[in-house]
Amino acid sequence: MSGHSKWHNIQGRKNAQDAKRGKIFQKISRDLYQAAKAGDPDPANNPQLRLVMEKANAANMPKKNVQRAIDKATGAGGANYEEITYEGYAPGGVAVMVSALTDNKNRTAAAVRSAFTHSGGSLGANGSVSYMFHRQGLIEILREGLDKSEDDVMMDALDAGADDMKSTDDKFIISTEPSQLTAVRDALQDKGYDLDTAEVTMIPENKTKVPDDKISQYQHLIDELQNNDDVADIYEAGYIEGQEDD
Repeated sequence: MSGHSKWHNIQGRKNAQDAKRGKIFQKISRDLYQAAKAGDPDPANNPQLRLVMEKANAANMPKKNVQRAIDKATGAGGANYEEITYEGYAPGGVAVMVSALTDNKNRTAAAVRSAFTHSGGSLGANGSVSYMFHRQGLIEILREGLDKSEDDVMMDALDAGADDMKSTDDKFIISTEPSQLTAVRDALQDKGYDLDTAEVTMIPENKTKVPDDKISQYQHLIDELQNNDDVADIYEAGYIEGQEDD
């Protein structure tokens, strides 16, 4: 019995690590797509793309995943990718928005709908949950290796045009107007900051606690969406008690 328990615990940790790695890869893929879409797909001529590719390499992201993200932006191979947003409710009535990049809307819609249905959630119409979120520029700077005080980072961020900044034990989180993200990002990079994240994201107005009896279904939905190559990002308005936000 103890052997089974040990295996179960190891498997549980592995699944958690795989899920975290999948989320990191998903985020980097989206950043690669956006950087290649906004500028030259050749990293030699696109500093932002080069930075994201360095991040992908540091995270041990497979080269085929990196190339796939860039191909989506450039339409390599004749594929024409569209950005589509799906809205729905996860188990427990938690609002979820799914951003996808796809060359086959029918395939992606069916897969996203199936993920919600399998997990006891429901896919809604456009506008059904988007009003519960707002767009915001988000920049994150890791504390590790940074030779700057919190006051210094705050002043540099405000001088660059940021709206606000908060800090955690391991990073500084800077918020901007979506239209100001690029200017603030470039200004901070010019000051020598190594940015961990620089993106326009969707922030929930309020968060809903996932009911204890729905946690497993909720996590299954998020995992299934993260494992879908067409899904670029997932915005959740839910939280699990006792777990910190990523």
